[in-house]
Amino acid sequence: MKRLVLVGTLMGALTAGAAFAQTTADTPARRARAASRSMTAEPAAGAALGTVHLAKNVMADGKPLAAGTYQVRLSDETPKPAVGESPNAERYVEFMRGGKVVGREVASVVGPDDIGQVAKGKRPKPNSSSVELLKGGDYYRVWINKGGNNYIINMPPAA
Repeated sequence: MKRLVLVGTLMGALTAGAAFAQTTADTPARRARAASRSMTAEPAAGAALGTVHLAKNVMADGKPLAAGTYQVRLSDETPKPAVGESPNAERYVEFMRGGKVVGREVASVVGPDDIGQVAKGKRPKPNSSSVELLKGGDYYRVWINKGGNNYIINMPPAA
């Protein structure tokens, strides 16, 4: 009888531990919810994110974008989120010159609490931007830090 009680107690403890582990597991959906909570309030569509200078021609949304200085703003369009991804994880941004939209591209949006997990090394200061050619020369990274949120845009060089 004592063995039966001991086995029953042990099974109950194991079952409770497994149930607890399932409810606290680090799933993609849980990470996406946490990431969306850690973002600061995101500006509305049409809000200016900053000004960037592209030293070389790049491709934006499959179309060439000439070297030069551009005003970057949030678009009112958002790409469809991947499975388990926060709806705010990516946004379209528009490159403007002379008051006209001349290109657009998808930007990854990373909150201030999560940027250390995504990017290493030098980061733009709040309300500033940087443009750099990534190692290997395959992409230019346009990085805008606006209001604590980081907008990271990777664009291949134009041929």
